[in-house]
Amino acid sequence: MPLALLALAISAFGIGTTEFVMMGLLPEVADDLGTSVPTAGYLVSAYALGVVLGAPLLTAVGSRVPRKRMLLLLMALFTLGNLASAFAPGFGWLVAGRFLAGLPHGAFFGVGAVVAARLVGEGRQARAVATMFLGLTVANIVGVPTATLLGQHLGWRATFLVVGVIGLCSMVALARLVPHVPVDAQQGLGRELRALGDRQVLLGLLTAVLGFAGVFAVYSYLSAMTTEAMGFGESSVTLVLALFGIGMTLGALAAGPLTDRALRPTLYGSLTALAVVLVVFPFAVQVEWAALVMVVLLGGVGFMTTTPLQMLVMKKAKDAPTLASASNHSAFNLANAGGAWLGGAAIAAGWGWTSPALVGAVLTVAGLAVAVTAGVLDRGGRGESRVVAGAGTRGAREESHADAA
Repeated sequence: MPLALLALAISAFGIGTTEFVMMGLLPEVADDLGTSVPTAGYLVSAYALGVVLGAPLLTAVGSRVPRKRMLLLLMALFTLGNLASAFAPGFGWLVAGRFLAGLPHGAFFGVGAVVAARLVGEGRQARAVATMFLGLTVANIVGVPTATLLGQHLGWRATFLVVGVIGLCSMVALARLVPHVPVDAQQGLGRELRALGDRQVLLGLLTAVLGFAGVFAVYSYLSAMTTEAMGFGESSVTLVLALFGIGMTLGALAAGPLTDRALRPTLYGSLTALAVVLVVFPFAVQVEWAALVMVVLLGGVGFMTTTPLQMLVMKKAKDAPTLASASNHSAFNLANAGGAWLGGAAIAAGWGWTSPALVGAVLTVAGLAVAVTAGVLDRGGRGESRVVAGAGTRGAREESHADAA
């Protein structure tokens, strides 16, 4: 694999750390800034809102900017947002800093996925994208626990200051290791918008919103489940979150080669496995060792869906994949917000601490239904194209092996 993928993975590590570390620092932030923990929770929402809005907007604005320069500009904005958070004089300024840090998140992964795919040959593109995402998963094993401990002992400002330094290191790595990737002369905002409006792209985005919401319905309340449902002490929360991160990493490692070999079957299989894990989860967590196994499995099968979803929208957007790729991360963050809200509603309704898992299972099955429907429609569309094209048009008969269903 090219060294340029290492630069992308380092950047993903920084982004993943700042995205998830706030969940563990809410008490420290609330106490320092004189607000309540629920109010401090808006800092998580501010980042997610930045991702949802920034992914399509920044990608559209930078549609004609060379890819390497675009990555550097996005990482500079990310670094600025974290440094602004570190030196925020009050809660409102911290909300603004978190929003600013979230703006480049989706656009960076969208552009980065396109660059990663272009760095390798056909048949290895999903593995390249998965390698970039490894930085995000490793952040949940190493970055988030370490940054949380740092914030608890040296203050939450130190955490964002360190993440800002990681951002600067990422910019150096991107500048030195990523080659020049020109923008297609015909590529522009109009072309990107037309690609985003493709039916298969839209169905892929809807699959991401529904399917991945099942993961966040549980993950958002995993800390509380650790003490309330699994029977562990508060000191075990970091271990449980790290196990989830290990599962995410294993899922990412498996998803790359599987997606290169068979895209849609990998997507169907991962969503099916996720639904099964979510159904079994409330029963298995009553046994301590089984609870730990289920956490790893949840992270593994949950994150195994991300690479095929990313590659699907890129392939279906064809020659203008950047906006669709970035919008996929807006979809993931909508899944984050929606899954957390529905999971919280189930708990508030008195259904129990593990009830978000069953809510997540319903969401995942809905995502699987959309994915299967999209696959059937896609196969039918290809069949019609072959009939119209006739046997003499070789290009119309060829199908990507990676998209075989």
